[in-house]
Amino acid sequence: MSQPAPRGRGAVSGAVPTRFGLATREADGDWLDMQADIDGPGSKLRTTVVEEFPKTIVSFNRSPDIPFDRSLNAYRGCEHGCIYCYARPTHAFHDLSPGLDFETKLFAKPNAVEILRRTFAGRGYKPQPLAMGTNTDPYQPIERDYRITRAVLQLCLEVRHPVTITTKSARVLDDIDVLEKLARERLVAVGISVTSLDPKLSGLLEPRASAPAKRLAALGKLVEAGIPAHVSVAPVIPSITDSFLEAILERAGAMGVQSASWIMVRLPHEVAPLFREWLETHFPDRAGKVMAIIRDVRGGKDNDANFFTRMKPQGVWADLIRSRFHLACRRAGIGQVKIDLDCSQFRPPAADGQLALF
Repeated sequence: MSQPAPRGRGAVSGAVPTRFGLATREADGDWLDMQADIDGPGSKLRTTVVEEFPKTIVSFNRSPDIPFDRSLNAYRGCEHGCIYCYARPTHAFHDLSPGLDFETKLFAKPNAVEILRRTFAGRGYKPQPLAMGTNTDPYQPIERDYRITRAVLQLCLEVRHPVTITTKSARVLDDIDVLEKLARERLVAVGISVTSLDPKLSGLLEPRASAPAKRLAALGKLVEAGIPAHVSVAPVIPSITDSFLEAILERAGAMGVQSASWIMVRLPHEVAPLFREWLETHFPDRAGKVMAIIRDVRGGKDNDANFFTRMKPQGVWADLIRSRFHLACRRAGIGQVKIDLDCSQFRPPAADGQLALF
């Protein structure tokens, strides 16, 4: 029998996975009573943030099926609480739950810009677009206080380094002044992910992300400001969000967005049981159908981790969504304009903060 989901959170539970041989935890009645005494009956789970000071900040990869080779994540964990987030399993590395811990026990990296400056100043460093938002959202709520993302953008503008952003938050508009300057130099592209047009459904799927209408409005403001904007219909969840595909693209196209993509939901490691639990809690009537379609496009499994096929689901259902997507783009006037950023302007800084003259 499914349990009620904590208010304002995506995951239903906070179990620690057994994949790494971690000790299991269970919230018994006494603990729950104590929490109610502290926070009040029916209270929301509180968010905590731990500051960490890593020695490196840029992650390089050689994955053949993603369009970037380096990324930066200013935060670990994400308060948006998207139940489908493929980054959830990373919290298990720290003896924390990919469920509720992932969205309530966050980590911030206040020294990100200092380390990034040293990275850019490295003797052998060669610029390529720096991807932000590949693991956790750079504009999740705690960015309001930490402003790490803004500082990274300011450094990229200073040294003329190209950067891309993926987010589910209208908070990206807080930095539109910096983004406009980067855009004038062909140094930035912003992608906003929209999963549905139903605010109630969004509140269940991604409870602390911006409402769909705000994300679409943000896309329009980015276009008006001359900032290359991309709409990502991602993830597509069969029998849950796929019905919104055409309408999302129509709305984005009407705002002048000229680039779009879609991604089928991915359920790696602990995400699969969390997602099943979420389905049984919120959509028990169709949980079996949803998982049957997901397994059908993933070769009979909950998830396909293989290069290329993980990003390109197979089968009748996948072909149908793919066809719908392409037709909807044509009808919306989205021409799939390729956004090319300029890597030639990069000016390496000195490690002490000064720009090199040559």
